[in-house]
Amino acid sequence: MAGFRDIVGHEQIIAHLKNAIAMNKVSHAYILSGPDHAGKRMLAEAFAMTLQCEAVQTRTAGDSGHPQDMLSGGGAPVPDFRPETLEACMECRSCKQALGRNQPDIIYVTHEKTGISVVDIRRQINQDITIKPYSSKYKIYIVDEAEKMNVQAQNALLKTLEEPPSYAIILLLTTNAEAFLPTIRSRCVALNIKAVEDVKIRMLLMSRYHVPDYQADLCAAFAQGNVGSAILLSSSEQFAGLRDYAVQLIRRVGDIPSYDMGKELEPLQDQKEDIPVFFDLLLLFFRDVLLYKAMAAEEHLIFQSQSYMIKQMADRSTFSGLHLILQAVETADRRIRANVNAPLTLELLLMSIKENIA
Repeated sequence: MAGFRDIVGHEQIIAHLKNAIAMNKVSHAYILSGPDHAGKRMLAEAFAMTLQCEAVQTRTAGDSGHPQDMLSGGGAPVPDFRPETLEACMECRSCKQALGRNQPDIIYVTHEKTGISVVDIRRQINQDITIKPYSSKYKIYIVDEAEKMNVQAQNALLKTLEEPPSYAIILLLTTNAEAFLPTIRSRCVALNIKAVEDVKIRMLLMSRYHVPDYQADLCAAFAQGNVGSAILLSSSEQFAGLRDYAVQLIRRVGDIPSYDMGKELEPLQDQKEDIPVFFDLLLLFFRDVLLYKAMAAEEHLIFQSQSYMIKQMADRSTFSGLHLILQAVETADRRIRANVNAPLTLELLLMSIKENIA
């Protein structure tokens, strides 16, 4: 579990949550929506830990010193109080429990992989929520993969959302907020996870995970603003192997006879789940070649470690030829997704690359 200060990006969401805490305007229910690994759970946990932090509750309390007398209540604000500086202290009993994921009033709703049933919601939320917090101001429920709630489960949750106890907060984490009933969505504050800038992801990978700059560039670009995906890619041997395979194939494509192309593509045919990733790698690589041909500048290349090969290809390729390669990759991707013959599709793509970088 991490605090707000440890989260890269998502500044608008963090500011919203901090202001809600500071102004005593915390909603009883939130929807955090975004792709897998985008940071939903980290944001939810940082929010929960900050809400329960004893130091934060003292700091935001009014003259009486009680959390109930927060800024929107009867007490005077703490001098020099600024919502943006709110952070869990990491030292109080509640924070230490939260860091160990055993804070009794931060509850993780569990469920089977197949879905969240009405029984799950009734037992873990509806029946439990009537019991007051054990040791904290709030009782917070974190529901991961909340889009897996069936209609019956959502209707059961709706009853609680309509009349929640004052101390209850429910955090629904989802990849698809549209899967919720309109009545669920209307009773929650919706916070949509946005892509994080590549430069921020790159700096995180290099400083916190000690990833080499050339590898950080590729992982950040490939993750498309998803911090968690970039971190996973940076340590994935499978991704590194596929990257090296793609680069070597491009390097040698001019020397591969037409009758040997099928053999060269056998690794992909044996691991069909890697084909979409392979296509994305090709797109990034040939966009680098096109960029260098247009600008003759290395600093914007994603495949920095292959700059020499990129220069050579840019010199001997035409703009029209590179555009044809990019179109061929996109066409191959569409065909694979439409279940067109994979070996034939890959061979045609390789032949198109060979013809256009002669």
